[in-house]
Amino acid sequence: MKRTVCLVFIFLVSVTTSFSQTLKDFFENTATPLTYLGIDYSKNLVIKDADANTSDIVDRLYGNINNLVVSEQHSSKNYDISRAFNRNNNIDVDITAVSEINSKIDSKNILSSKKSDFKRLKEADIANCVNALNLAGKEGIGLVFIMEGIKKASGKGYGSIWITLIDMKTKAVLMTERDEHEADGIGFRNYWGSVVRRTIMEIDWTKYKEWKKKFTH
Repeated sequence: MKRTVCLVFIFLVSVTTSFSQTLKDFFENTATPLTYLGIDYSKNLVIKDADANTSDIVDRLYGNINNLVVSEQHSSKNYDISRAFNRNNNIDVDITAVSEINSKIDSKNILSSKKSDFKRLKEADIANCVNALNLAGKEGIGLVFIMEGIKKASGKGYGSIWITLIDMKTKAVLMTERDEHEADGIGFRNYWGSVVRRTIMEIDWTKYKEWKKKFTH
């Protein structure tokens, strides 16, 4: 029994070290490529909006927001993931896996009347989302935004999102951090897409520097 426990411990230490070294290299070396995987809505809930057209949200609007972020990559600094992660345009974009996941969402299950659902996800839930992605043949570090919830309160909209870096080959979550922002804009796509825009801007302005300091020291 002691030998088994010891071997398991050595294995866990080895795996943890491998993950941390990968993340350390990512933040130390801007030549390390990044693949943007898109916005995963499989766990997203529309909170306290009984009038929401859930079928349209799932069938059309989730895809429209994903396409908005992709199309604005280099035409708007506010959506520039390459700039936010200091990649010097060394970034690939492939939203195939999240598009496949999003296409399987049941529109009947995305409404919630619970305020607490806006902050319900845990890191284990994020790991499950990542594990569900079809990343066959992919290697390197990937970035996926996992939406947790969108809600309106006192006439304002808010979105909660998990910024997640992963090892695409092993599907290991290297880093995940919850963030939330107020929404703005005209139309569903621009309004809720602004949550992602503000997330990218925050990464560019402050978060990337904080992560680099954390994971390289």
